Amino acid sequence: MTPMLTVRRWAWPRTMGARLFLILLAGLVVAHGLSFGVLFSERYISARQVMLGTLENDVSTSIAILDRLPAGERPQWLPRLNRGNYQYILGPGLPGVPEMSQRGQDIADRIMEASGGRFAVRVESIPGDGKQLQAHLTLSDGSPLTIDVHPRMTPIAQWLPYVLVIQLLLLVLCCWFAVRLSIRPLVQLADAADALDPNAKTPPLDESGPTELARAARAFNAMRERIAKFVEERVQILAAISHDLQTPITRMKLRAEMAEDSEEKRKMVSDLAEIQTLVREGLAYARSAHGGGEKASRIDLGSFVESLVYDYQDTGKAVTVQHSIGCAIETRPQALRRILTNLIDNAIKFGGAAELNVRREQDAVVIEVLDRGAGIPEDKLDAVLQPFVRLENSRSRETGGTGLGLAIAQQLAVAIGGSLRLRNREGGGLAAEVRLG
Repeated sequence: MTPMLTVRRWAWPRTMGARLFLILLAGLVVAHGLSFGVLFSERYISARQVMLGTLENDVSTSIAILDRLPAGERPQWLPRLNRGNYQYILGPGLPGVPEMSQRGQDIADRIMEASGGRFAVRVESIPGDGKQLQAHLTLSDGSPLTIDVHPRMTPIAQWLPYVLVIQLLLLVLCCWFAVRLSIRPLVQLADAADALDPNAKTPPLDESGPTELARAARAFNAMRERIAKFVEERVQILAAISHDLQTPITRMKLRAEMAEDSEEKRKMVSDLAEIQTLVREGLAYARSAHGGGEKASRIDLGSFVESLVYDYQDTGKAVTVQHSIGCAIETRPQALRRILTNLIDNAIKFGGAAELNVRREQDAVVIEVLDRGAGIPEDKLDAVLQPFVRLENSRSRETGGTGLGLAIAQQLAVAIGGSLRLRNREGGGLAAEVRLG
């Protein structure tokens, strides 16, 4: 039973839109088929009643004419008396078997009633498709007469199949449109949830439409505003604490430096310096949520990157540009400089040198900062972009890392409308990609 259940599970579509489409379409097609089945059944019953009524009304006249005509004149009258469902044969007809069904009894009774009971009627079924019947009787002069009956419906119109195809296509189109109309708001809600970023300025969901969808959109917009306020309050608290801690830390540092030289003094000064660095990084992270309030301006990206690299080279740092392009972009220069500075500092600290690449990909510009360090485990590439996350083998407190450098870079990248992605290079090392546009 397990393989069968597996097959059924895989055969059923995974998307709700496809499931609704199949259910609606199957229901409408079955209802459509039942309607046509009832129509054709009623058509067959009506055709049968019309045929029996014709037998009762028309056969009496035809038998009376043939009975009164001389035997030699009867053949020329047959074409005038024959009908679509039955024809007259002067003779015993084809050999058959007695028809014992209700249909045969009805035909025999109608013919006997039509002839006024003057002629005995015997109905036989002709072997074959089982639909041909022959009624046998004997005229007054002893001549046999056979009525060949073909109980069939009137042929359907040639245009009817085309109408059926058009109706089925219309059903498919209506089902698809109805499902798309009902699923589209859910897709938009899912896309908005995936793209939810309290720090990004994204337009709210459209709150128009049916009552249920408008209510869901209003609830989502309200939830996003509450999340944004919560994040903003958290950042403000972090900024306030970091700012207020700088004064007592500076005061403690001055007091420590005024003390007599000793091992304890050196340890205290080192600890205070580390705390001060951590506070400054925390304050920088808090300010990076909105790009530091800096206004966007237009810059030449190639010249901007080369100027940054020259500043590092002037201080003796191993920073080079492998490839660059000259293009003008609109961004926040100070935020972009802080992003690249953090990434270059990390590359120098953990790889010894940094290489920069600037390239264009479709409608975006990508700036790569490459190093040949130890890299980052694949399962930690996303985690290191979070604040206060350090790797034990490289970003420990002994190296001076606070776990905020990459988090600040990632936060600023989002704030200026870009993104930051880390990946390990082939042959060792790390590549940090800043995508703008």
